[in-house]
Amino acid sequence: MDSRALPFSVLVILIATAVLANAYTPPPPPPTTAYPVVKTVEAAVEGMVYCQSCDKFGSWSLAGAEAIAGAKISIICKNHRQQVSFYKVFRTDSYGHFYGELKGFKMTPHFLDHPLHSCRAKLVSSPREDCNLFSNINNALDGAPLRYEEKRLKWTNYEAVIYAAGPLAFRPDHCPATAPPTY
Repeated sequence: MDSRALPFSVLVILIATAVLANAYTPPPPPPTTAYPVVKTVEAAVEGMVYCQSCDKFGSWSLAGAEAIAGAKISIICKNHRQQVSFYKVFRTDSYGHFYGELKGFKMTPHFLDHPLHSCRAKLVSSPREDCNLFSNINNALDGAPLRYEEKRLKWTNYEAVIYAAGPLAFRPDHCPATAPPTY
């Protein structure tokens, strides 16, 4: 081999290494797809459950009524063909208030399948032995209709449209014989 060829070969190798080292860039990471944040919108129902006082028996008055903690109420929804499409039982808190999300409730495009038209709140049971008979306050025996009161609960990825029901009431199973109810 020629003595002049060796330095030339080394020079070519060094230049090629330097060019390749500086020009090489790793491949870009695979592109990530940015999915839009999905906002969940649910329907919910809230209301109160009371024990109607004996002196208001036979009326819709709740004057003097006491809130019932631990009472059970149900929300039942029927589709436009009058078939049950949703049923769930909720329990009142220590203040007699209930709040229940209608998770699983499916609205169809038919306007009668909207919660305002298809859902009703009904009394199920009272934990109070002295106040466990159903009253018909707000048509609770057939199911109290829901009301839209422009109330919403909003978080970043969640929104609940809150409908109101009731108030609903149980009545005492025994009331002393007195004068007719006062209104």
